[in-house]
Amino acid sequence: MSGGAQKKEGKMRIRAFPVMMDEKYVEDILKLLRNAIREIQKKNNSGLSFEELYRNAYTLVLHKQGKRLYNTLREVITSHLHTEVREDVLASLHGNFLEFVNTAWTDHQTAMVMIRDILMYMDRVYVHGNEAVNVYDLGLLLFRDDVLHHPKSKEHLRTTLLSMVAQERRGELSDRAAVKNTCKMLMALGIGSRDVYEEDFEKPFLKESREFYRIESQKFLENNSASVYIRKVEQRIAEEAERARHYLDPSTESRITKVVEDELIKYHMQTIVEMENSGVVHMLKTGKVEDLACMYKLFARVDGGLLCVVTCLRNYLRDTGKQLVTEEPGMEMPGRNAASYIQSLLDLRDHYNMFLERSFHNDQLFKNAIAAEFEYFVNLNERSPEYLSLFIDDMLKKGVKGHSEQEVETILDKTIMLFRFLEDKDVFERYYKQHLARRLLLNKSVSDDFEKSMISKLKTECGCQFTSKLEGMFKDISLSNTTMDKFKEYLQTSSMSLDGVDLSVRVLTMGYWPTQSTTAPCVVPPVSQRAFEVFRRFYLGQHSGRQLTLQTHMGTADLNAVFYPPVKKEEAATSGPTVKRHILQVSTHQMAVLMLFNKRAGLSFQELLEETRIPQKELMRALQSLALGKPQQRVLFWLNKSKESTGKEFSHTDQFAVNDQFTSRLHRVKVQAVTARGETDPERKETRQKVDDDRKHEIEAAIVRIMKARKKLPHAVLVSECVQQLRNRFNPNTIIIKKRIESLIERDYLARAPEDRKVYTYVA
Repeated sequence: MSGGAQKKEGKMRIRAFPVMMDEKYVEDILKLLRNAIREIQKKNNSGLSFEELYRNAYTLVLHKQGKRLYNTLREVITSHLHTEVREDVLASLHGNFLEFVNTAWTDHQTAMVMIRDILMYMDRVYVHGNEAVNVYDLGLLLFRDDVLHHPKSKEHLRTTLLSMVAQERRGELSDRAAVKNTCKMLMALGIGSRDVYEEDFEKPFLKESREFYRIESQKFLENNSASVYIRKVEQRIAEEAERARHYLDPSTESRITKVVEDELIKYHMQTIVEMENSGVVHMLKTGKVEDLACMYKLFARVDGGLLCVVTCLRNYLRDTGKQLVTEEPGMEMPGRNAASYIQSLLDLRDHYNMFLERSFHNDQLFKNAIAAEFEYFVNLNERSPEYLSLFIDDMLKKGVKGHSEQEVETILDKTIMLFRFLEDKDVFERYYKQHLARRLLLNKSVSDDFEKSMISKLKTECGCQFTSKLEGMFKDISLSNTTMDKFKEYLQTSSMSLDGVDLSVRVLTMGYWPTQSTTAPCVVPPVSQRAFEVFRRFYLGQHSGRQLTLQTHMGTADLNAVFYPPVKKEEAATSGPTVKRHILQVSTHQMAVLMLFNKRAGLSFQELLEETRIPQKELMRALQSLALGKPQQRVLFWLNKSKESTGKEFSHTDQFAVNDQFTSRLHRVKVQAVTARGETDPERKETRQKVDDDRKHEIEAAIVRIMKARKKLPHAVLVSECVQQLRNRFNPNTIIIKKRIESLIERDYLARAPEDRKVYTYVA
């Protein structure tokens, strides 16, 4: 560099592309594009150069002529739709309209795809920069507004579509493909929304469908049973769903099925369910499992549907259950006993379990409803706990014969199901204890395994406290067997004699067994009494401090009996007098009665009462089994029937003697004791009184437990918690709870809070 001349540094500049184009040149390009678009619309696009057309459109947009190009496009499309497409569509109104509309739509779509490709640069630059509608969508909007929404074509399209659907509903054939394409067109014209499809077709379609099914529902109900009606409804729902899937828009399926459900089910639920000779009650009576399953499936589709069905089911089940358990006060139901009473309840439960599993799919709503109704009517009859215990007693004594172990387990499981419904579980426990005691002491239990299985089931339901006494009874029997083995060894080693009596003693723990400690024991024959005294001395020698009380009402005896039948003269001359020997299996009370006849030929009822000291009611039962029945099978003769004696009742003056004409094919004869199935009213009142006394102690124990843990509680909370604790055994009466609280306050277990008398505190 010389002379001090320096080169100036500067920024590089890009000269702007000339914005202005020659107007004639612009018009020529627009004319070229206009003609090309028309040729595409006429399907004459084979001779066009799409590359050249794209460059021309690109040039116009580059030179800021995008707006003119966009407006020109709108004019060309609008002109084509007005002058050609719309006129042809309107001309086909009375011809093959749908087919022509679909053809025009398909052609228009194809043309718009090609036009969009030519004007792609305008879409990217001008349309995007000016927030205008893109080329393809512009074509759809113009087709919608200028062709489809022309008043005549719009109305005719709607009418045609609805008539084709109605035609198919009548069972006639329709052009499904045409309807399907039209629905697709309406969805496409919504450009991302359902507005066009909804306004032009779906809303009128749903409205007309609602009216159609409203009328049809009335006809169906007038001419069909509930079973047929629900089948028709099921068929209609399936048809509409299939129709929506195949040629309507899939989103319509839920809407049209909702219309059908409302018109055919929801608005007629009560009518269908209560339909005479065919509704829910009829289905339950006749075992219509599949029809109920169909009804369940359909009614589950509408709000409140299942509640309507379950309400009807509950009402019918409650009425049925009431009829099963209702009996006259103080009387058993005519022709019914405990076994049939419980079996009828089990059969009813099985019947509804079948519906629950096969018709209602174990729906919790139905399961809870059935359980609630069973609990309601099972507890209507206060004898239900007694009957249930008697039923189990029959099963474990004789009912298991002919059943497999699995069948027995199933039956026991079913009885446990009924047991769950009992509110007075403590009453059941008392009866069960009595019946178990009889089975164990009289060796009537078929299987110890089944007995223990039943106790295990009860333990699972109510806890170990509930079954502790029952388990103790089994323990006593086991210990008694061991004691008797030791007693026999004692007799052998000590050379003690029981005067020919084969003694077997069961030593029972007082708290476990339903003993009658208040009843004085009867006078047993001296030989038996001496044998028992030998055992008493042996037992108390091994267990000091214990007491033994003889429970004669629970014992049995085997007697060697000799009968001397009268002999005819010719037989007496040849063979002499004959005798009959039998072993009589009797109760301890019957033994005491029969042994008196060894010394006296005849005794009156009053004399038997005085000499045996058996309670009159028990003596009456003992004599009934000895002196009634077939004449030759009576052990005793009822010598004189006084005027006061009627039926099976004896008066104090009635006389009895040994029946020497007693005959039996068996050497060992079991004299069946007359036992009542269940309790008499006085016995039942006595049992209830004992239960009520026990409940007082249980309520007090629960109150003390709660207060010991909580220290201080308001009255309402204490009562609520007490009920909650005891509800698994019985339903405690709040009035009784209040009385027990007062009793505990008097005995200084609880005290009232000084600041609030409705609040209790625990006294340590």
